[in-house]
Amino acid sequence: MTDTDPALRALAHPVRLRMLTLMWPGPMSAAELARELDISHALASQHLRRLDAAGLVELAEERTRRGGRERRYRTVHGSPLSDRSDGTPLLAAALAHTLQERAARRDPDSGGVTADGELWVDPEVWEDARQRLADLAAELHAAARPPHSPGTVPVGISLMAFRMRETE
Repeated sequence: MTDTDPALRALAHPVRLRMLTLMWPGPMSAAELARELDISHALASQHLRRLDAAGLVELAEERTRRGGRERRYRTVHGSPLSDRSDGTPLLAAALAHTLQERAARRDPDSGGVTADGELWVDPEVWEDARQRLADLAAELHAAARPPHSPGTVPVGISLMAFRMRETE
């Protein structure tokens, strides 16, 4: 990773990564993000500015609220969240932090899937599985609704699957 890549630096912070996932289904303001993440409005604004500067979010709307102007941002779909080997260590660290935070909120009475592996498979098997995982992630993102929407349940998903280099 180069020191000048603002997108990867922005993604490396777990709060900003979580902000992106919260804004995926629809626009949110710094105040809404602050409430959802239980952080200060100032801190949410600071993180939002960093995401905006990196081109990972865009202004979706500006509206009058309580006598002032509220700016609501949305995730730029197609943002560089994964397929960049130069940012993998930073992204992996942010995902690991997010996974730990989400796992602490796991509903023990509901089902889930946990998997880990360092596997050797045929290239065709890997490519098929990689595509199905990408399709599943896209399906879940497409079905996502704003936080606390009636009739929805919160779901955590962290996925990082990749081909590794052979070691000697």
